[in-house]
Amino acid sequence: MKSMWSDREAASYVKRYGKDGVNADLALRVYTSRLLGQEPRLVLHGGGNTSVKTVMPDHLGEETDVLCVKGSGWDMGDIEPAGLPAVRLGPLQKMAGLKALSDEAMVNAQRVNLLDASSPNPSVETLLHAFLPHTFIDHTHSNAVLALTDLKDGEAICRELWGERFGYVPYIMPGFDLSKKALEVFRRNEDVEGLILLKHGIFTFGDTAKQAYQRMIRAVTEAEKRAHQGRKTGFVQKRLPARIARASDVAPILRGLTTHDGKPLIFDFRTSKAIRDYIGGKDLARYGQQGTVTPDHVIRTKAKPLIVPAPEAGKLDRFHDAAEKAVAAYVADYEAYFKRNNAVLTVKKKPLDPMPRMIAVPGLGIFGLGSSKKAAGIAADLFETNIAVITDAERNGPYTTIPEHDIFEIEYWSLEQAKLGKSAEKPLQRKIAVVTGGGSGIGAATARAMAGEGAVVAVLDRDAKAAEAVAASIGGLGLACDVTDASAVKAAFGKVAAAFGGVDIVVSNAGAAWQGRIGDVDDKVLRKSFDLNFWGHQHVAKQAVAIMTTQGKGGCLLFNTSKQAVNPGKDFGPYGLPKAATLFLMRQYALDYGGDGIRSNAVNADRIRSGLLTPEMIASRSKARGVSEADYMEGNLLHREVTAEDVAQAFVDLALAEKTTAAVITVDGGNIAAALR
Repeated sequence: MKSMWSDREAASYVKRYGKDGVNADLALRVYTSRLLGQEPRLVLHGGGNTSVKTVMPDHLGEETDVLCVKGSGWDMGDIEPAGLPAVRLGPLQKMAGLKALSDEAMVNAQRVNLLDASSPNPSVETLLHAFLPHTFIDHTHSNAVLALTDLKDGEAICRELWGERFGYVPYIMPGFDLSKKALEVFRRNEDVEGLILLKHGIFTFGDTAKQAYQRMIRAVTEAEKRAHQGRKTGFVQKRLPARIARASDVAPILRGLTTHDGKPLIFDFRTSKAIRDYIGGKDLARYGQQGTVTPDHVIRTKAKPLIVPAPEAGKLDRFHDAAEKAVAAYVADYEAYFKRNNAVLTVKKKPLDPMPRMIAVPGLGIFGLGSSKKAAGIAADLFETNIAVITDAERNGPYTTIPEHDIFEIEYWSLEQAKLGKSAEKPLQRKIAVVTGGGSGIGAATARAMAGEGAVVAVLDRDAKAAEAVAASIGGLGLACDVTDASAVKAAFGKVAAAFGGVDIVVSNAGAAWQGRIGDVDDKVLRKSFDLNFWGHQHVAKQAVAIMTTQGKGGCLLFNTSKQAVNPGKDFGPYGLPKAATLFLMRQYALDYGGDGIRSNAVNADRIRSGLLTPEMIASRSKARGVSEADYMEGNLLHREVTAEDVAQAFVDLALAEKTTAAVITVDGGNIAAALR
């Protein structure tokens, strides 16, 4: 591993933060924390922690010895000074004389000694940092170090590699007891460069930020070289089907099977040769079911992945049945794990949901699962890290991890669960929405509204750049798609299923308006309008229900049918006729798929400024009706112009209306001629 230290960049941090009153020690602490946090082989998703002992004024202006240590909720990769809250050092160090300290008392002691009461909670390893005398302390979950410590004879290998340069701390759950043990080990040899926490990670120390950081890089580099001295043969592969099914076909099956209490999960798919070699190994059931490479991961991934059979192309029914049995066995195993470990606790815990957060699909790849796109991505990242570490560990001997009860204690530890946050989920969280014609107008407004309510959104539009721009603004997926092309629609939905796991909500919105007196209009114009304004909706709905029925958990189809479907305008037949057919298409889907829990509804909107209702169109339609443009746009009972955002809200409302199907909502400010009831 290469050192990224730069004297020039370090000086720039001191100068930059010095303007804000931040002292040089803390500025350099921010700098090297970022260097560590931006290297995924050292730190991932809030893992690891760093500290610096320095002097700061308290609320009375008196200079006070403090420990600035990483705070909960901050990521080292982009940490700011505020993410390293200052805690009075003296009271923390005195706690080393205590024989015992509960988690609650530890957290309270750290909070009451904060210089700023509004600061985040200091790290659960704050006392370990405080008890050691060094100015700068770095802690990471280095892949290479874990690959050595996570072996049956890991301590012996580490002692052979580093000798007396490091102290060796047996696995103990983070907190007061670990801090005391680390201090005990350090006092045996106070000349060590750091501590190896077996099956956990590595600490390095220094009088300067540069020294602590470079000791970390040197030790990790040495661990990398040692890990790769083992055998090179890799995993012996088991026989797989000649043709493996696609991720887009497999994901909806697994997503349906892993839905718990009506709450689906979002998926994140990953594949590579290294991943496929790992999950294709004959001994996967051994090395892949030991537990996470560091306990820090378990709150986001659970201890073990679900392993399903290899999915053979063309035999998905067989895969579904086998996967269903695998999920049932996983759930039963997790519930038994909870029961036996909870039984020995004095204070009983409530079980978390039993569904996996990692799935291995031999021959195909892996899925990370989570309640949001971000959570799924974190699970997938950590799964990849586990694969990398276990692969290196298996070069040198059988991979082993901490005992089951220790894993359970971390998974159900309140201080670890607090990292995940307890905020209420948004109404559409865990849902995957697809919006066609999403690059502008009503579609773009609807995509933003769905995302605002928590949904993961795929934006489809014929204009790829427009789709990608809208998607980027909401953290979604932008895809080019011409809905008049059935094969293009199928491909787009396949990409959505592969990216997120499936589909729950579809807003079929893409459309365009053609005018003409119906008896005079060219047949080609009418057919072109039907291709987009009817067949486009059918192509989209057909692909959506195929995925929804595979998931087996219902879904929601939403059509933009326009008021033209029930209240045709003069010389607007080429647009209104296919829209009327789409209204009945919506009702047919409600009839045919209601038994599958799939709802089908429509929004009839009128006179919305968009790519369809352009200034030119407004001028033309107002002339056809013999009114001014302003009167045309406000020609409703409320005398108010209706916006794309108003229509978007109607789509959201229908998505949330769990017991409404075959319904039409009018969003037009009041037009009696277009009212259905």
